Amino acid sequence: MKLLKDKIQQEGKVLSDVVLKVDSFLNHQIDPMLMQEVGEEFANRYSDEIITKVLTIESSGIAPATFLGLVLGAPVVFARKRKSLTLTDNLYSSKVHSFTKNEVNEISVSKSFLSADDRVIIIDDFLANGEALKGLLDIVQQSGAHVVGAGIVIEKGFQQGGQQLREQGLRIESLANIKSLANGKVEFFD
Repeated sequence: MKLLKDKIQQEGKVLSDVVLKVDSFLNHQIDPMLMQEVGEEFANRYSDEIITKVLTIESSGIAPATFLGLVLGAPVVFARKRKSLTLTDNLYSSKVHSFTKNEVNEISVSKSFLSADDRVIIIDDFLANGEALKGLLDIVQQSGAHVVGAGIVIEKGFQQGGQQLREQGLRIESLANIKSLANGKVEFFD
């Protein structure tokens, strides 16, 4: 997706050979015009599928998931990383290791919002080692719903998560797939 790649080149900050900071349009401040394009692009790429729910993980997956949900007319459900006073039981839960934060979070979704009848697309901001995606897949599996695929805004293709999940049969559509962050430069696969 050229618009996204241009934005990454213009505003992304390479912090190391494995860390890209995109807080000016995705991870802290949101560019709604870009997110609208992202939502429309995911909808176009999955136009061959019936989708009843969009699932993501808080917090940076919520914006692209919401814009996709708006295009599809489908509800957006986000996995919470911390339990709250109002989210205490009747949950699907999984554990997710965060590479950038180096911590393990338990993520949870109310059983009220996913059912065996749902056809789910999983949306996230980044895909690196695939831990968040694996946790969300585990939650969908617990619900008995069907996963139609995943939509990733930025994939770090030089890390193994995407390749491993594709080899397991998961359809993954990445809008920008990064080949390298070496020497402070962003290089894309395509």
